[in-house]
Amino acid sequence: MSTSGIAALIELLARFGVRYVFGNPGTTELPLNDALVTDKRLQYILGLHETPVMAMADGYAMASGQLAVVNVHISCGLGNAMGMLYNAFREGTPLLLTAGQQDRRLAFEEPILGGDMVSVAKPWTKWAVEVSRVEDLPAAIRRAVQTALTPPTGPVFLSIPLDVQMEVSELLDLSPITLPDARVRPPLAALERAAQVLAVAQRPVILAGSRVTERNAMAELVRVAEQLGAPVLSESGTTHGRLAFPSNHPLNGQGLPLWSPEVRERLAAYDVALVVGMDLLRQYCYHEPARAIPEHLRLVHIDEDPWQLGKNYPLEVGVIGDTKTSLAELSPLLQRLASPAQQQAAAERCTVLTREHAAARQTLRERVAEQLPARPMTPLTLMATVAEVLPDNVAVIEEAVTTTNTTIERLGALKNTTGYFGHRGWALGWGLGCSIGVQLAWPDRPVLAILGEGASMYGIQGLWTAARYQIPVTFLLCNNAQYQILKIGAQGLGLPQAEQGVYEGLDLVSPEIDFVALAGSLGIQAQRVSEPEELRHVLTEALADPRPRLIDAAISRDTPGRLNYG
Repeated sequence: MSTSGIAALIELLARFGVRYVFGNPGTTELPLNDALVTDKRLQYILGLHETPVMAMADGYAMASGQLAVVNVHISCGLGNAMGMLYNAFREGTPLLLTAGQQDRRLAFEEPILGGDMVSVAKPWTKWAVEVSRVEDLPAAIRRAVQTALTPPTGPVFLSIPLDVQMEVSELLDLSPITLPDARVRPPLAALERAAQVLAVAQRPVILAGSRVTERNAMAELVRVAEQLGAPVLSESGTTHGRLAFPSNHPLNGQGLPLWSPEVRERLAAYDVALVVGMDLLRQYCYHEPARAIPEHLRLVHIDEDPWQLGKNYPLEVGVIGDTKTSLAELSPLLQRLASPAQQQAAAERCTVLTREHAAARQTLRERVAEQLPARPMTPLTLMATVAEVLPDNVAVIEEAVTTTNTTIERLGALKNTTGYFGHRGWALGWGLGCSIGVQLAWPDRPVLAILGEGASMYGIQGLWTAARYQIPVTFLLCNNAQYQILKIGAQGLGLPQAEQGVYEGLDLVSPEIDFVALAGSLGIQAQRVSEPEELRHVLTEALADPRPRLIDAAISRDTPGRLNYG
């Protein structure tokens, strides 16, 4: 049977269960758009710029755990997509990114928009290739999908010339995409050694990252934490990602600080750290001392990606294996190896930590009460108000780190671990589009995007997509009319003008952006709020609304000192 290249692409993806193609087209991508007029197995989700398009696919893949497919325009479109591709690469998100290439018959002439896209995409993908024969396209698709979804997962890129898309052949092998079971059991000897080191720890701590949630290993982690009597610390705001541990669990020790000196201080009291599902560490700015992990801290690190083991810090034990399986098999070893006295000590640590964490939460509530009268609202007042009305099954996408500062987690307001998404790559404009993709993956869950007004402007076109497809995300803009994190960073660097509170190019004023009018022009109902009670009412209403909504919340424009999680 004769089949065109683009028909083969659609056939293989549809049979594999792909539901959406996120895209912004150009001439070299038109065969796909034309085919989807009649083939309704894939729904094309149109975005007005590649930044929100890529972010939507990123959010969809992270929430669904499935492959997301993106189609962007040749060279310039790929260039626009690169920031969000970097995010996906840092997150390990399984994306298949495709772009059309100029007709091979034009290649020698160096045609307009033609270019070496493979070299552009290669640094931030697991695999990138241009398909030069239509007969190779099915194999390239199968290989790309398997590569994207095999741990360590990540994005892949296919460049497909226009004539390859349109060429018809009877020699296309349309065998379905099948995946091997990529779960690898950890070596027993390594797990036993890890259990031995952890069982004798007098002051253990667990550092947990996004891959715990992405491998559905939260219950196993909770069990191990309770056995060890160890606090669980999430990744710092520089790579916060997905929550690996319930925020309201008594052993939740909150997040690691942002900077090296505070990380060392936070970890100084512990003798053994179990690191699971996270990169140790990816820091944002250089600070002295350069080594964030104290020298005395013995490290036991479990990960599916051998590259992460011992990459930056020497390990006592490194365990390569599936996260969920590794934690599940570690638990009975701890039970067997820990003496009655060690088990009793772990139980006593649980009691002490429960009391300490409850006290820390109460102290935070008292700070909230102190700041409640201040106007404009402080970030703490804003986030505490949000925490009051969050549904248990909410999904929160966060791109406003100086405002959120893990407040809703520290208050124990996030009742589930699956529904939190924070930055891991830090290319801005991600949160708005990501929330749309999450909502498409989870249509029955309320989705709240907590965004900085500056970050949102990098991908504001995504509002149009939410309006077009009636994707009911609630967008909450934390509006302080500035790039506040850059002011904090400038002070942290000791820059002379910043220390005097004077900045160039960091304030979004003269004119200020009218987000209510802007959202309305893109088809989104919006309103501005300035009072906590008003926010409480409007946010509750928006989260239950079957339409997308935007809330522009005015907050204090003061520049805080050095941020410190926990």
